[in-house]
Amino acid sequence: MLGSDKAAGKAAVDLPAHVAIIMDGNGRWASRRLLPRFEGHRRGVEALRRTVRAAGDLGIRYLTLYSFSSENWSRPKTEVDDLMGLLKRFIRNDLANLHASNVRVRIIGEREGLEPEIAGLLQEAEELTAANGGLTLVIAFNYGARQEIAAAARRLAEEVLAGRLEPADITAERLSGSLYTDGIPDPDLVIRTSGEKRLSNFLLWQAAYAEFVFLPILWPDFDRVALETALLEYANRERRFGGVPAPGPARQATNG
Repeated sequence: MLGSDKAAGKAAVDLPAHVAIIMDGNGRWASRRLLPRFEGHRRGVEALRRTVRAAGDLGIRYLTLYSFSSENWSRPKTEVDDLMGLLKRFIRNDLANLHASNVRVRIIGEREGLEPEIAGLLQEAEELTAANGGLTLVIAFNYGARQEIAAAARRLAEEVLAGRLEPADITAERLSGSLYTDGIPDPDLVIRTSGEKRLSNFLLWQAAYAEFVFLPILWPDFDRVALETALLEYANRERRFGGVPAPGPARQATNG
């Protein structure tokens, strides 16, 4: 598979620099086994660990995981409390290992209004790993793409009102720099598990030219083989970014 190819010095050029994943299907995984939804979420955390490890082994530079959307607060309080408990345990139990593995953690999403303990743990994860140079693990928490774009537009409007920016200076590049993902390259590949085929308010701006792979498996069953399946499909795509196909056998232009 891809791991052995990489070790042999082959196929590395076909790897996306940035993979984003919509981790979907925890509840359905539990329901099909007559288990409580919490067990599906717990097993989903195990899949997250496997995926981070596999992405680092394969040489992916950025991995973004959609962990909790701004709409997820509308779920039953018991389920939200369970999810927050899992997040706390993940950071407390896994942060040291991530740091030792040279993983840098970035959090994207709205911080205002979060429970102080949660906000403190997110800040701790970012600060502890800020100087690491391996895989950048981007956690989308309390995140919604429409809200992100609206907040960026408000910030630019405030700059105009303050006289620090001319309306004509508001470009796509400047708006990108006002998003949570400033400094992070756009995703090359977006994967969604569970068979659903929609973005669900995830990276709407950043995924403009991403390739999409929709897998039928539920997130708790996601593993290195599933990741490599998606990467192989990506490797067979021809990315044109609005242009025309390149002549000859060359597959893609890069999105670096």
